[in-house]
Amino acid sequence: MPAYNAARTLVQTYDEIPPGYVDAVLVVDDASTDETVRVARSLGLETIVHARNRGYGGNQKTCYTRALELGADVVVMLHPDYQYTPRLVVAMASLVAIGQYDIVLGSRILSGGALKGGMPIYKYVSNRLLTFVQNVLTGAKLSEYHTGYRAFSRRVLTTLPLEKNSDNFVFDNQMLCQALYFGFSIGEVSCPAKYFPEASSIRFGASVRYGLGVLGTSLQLWLQWRGRGSFGIFRADGGTLRALQATAVEPTADPERT
Repeated sequence: MPAYNAARTLVQTYDEIPPGYVDAVLVVDDASTDETVRVARSLGLETIVHARNRGYGGNQKTCYTRALELGADVVVMLHPDYQYTPRLVVAMASLVAIGQYDIVLGSRILSGGALKGGMPIYKYVSNRLLTFVQNVLTGAKLSEYHTGYRAFSRRVLTTLPLEKNSDNFVFDNQMLCQALYFGFSIGEVSCPAKYFPEASSIRFGASVRYGLGVLGTSLQLWLQWRGRGSFGIFRADGGTLRALQATAVEPTADPERT
């Protein structure tokens, strides 16, 4: 769980993860200013703390690096802000574990989960417009590229050059474009979503930069496929997570770990 100021929703999120199916729960705190770290450790969760804010993408890089070190075969990224239902963790992980898909996305668009959950209209329209353009550029047929609920196989996380990606919000889209470029399969499941004050949301200026970054990344993929450009995020010459050289260790919930 990549966390930033999630103290008010972390317990509720964790409590709804189906018990008995998940081997380890990891929280990476991105220099929160609230009690996120204290709450995570009170739950007995392994908690890694960034000394400075590294950004949403930088947080995920730490999450996946540590998950690989723990020997994970399937990794589910779940936001601890309780926007996405934790009850789908097993369903999403299962589709990866049985080899049906390499990546599974929890889509807020399928079955109208976004609007039913209170997604603001302007965000919904932006999501649909960006997704339409991205599908045209990438040739994929995803219902959305912008969900923060994702399951990955170990092979995806050890193959994609994730270290070359941005440390900011566009990381998610770069990752999906990389997955398409390297030939990984992507599936989707319908996911209810909730919108309320404690749920994380990016500001308008950051949203505009994110939208431009999303379109730019999809255009890079289009150009790369057609031999009209060469971009670092699609080169497999290094840039994989540091955990590739690490030896898997047993999971730990050491409260002193930073």
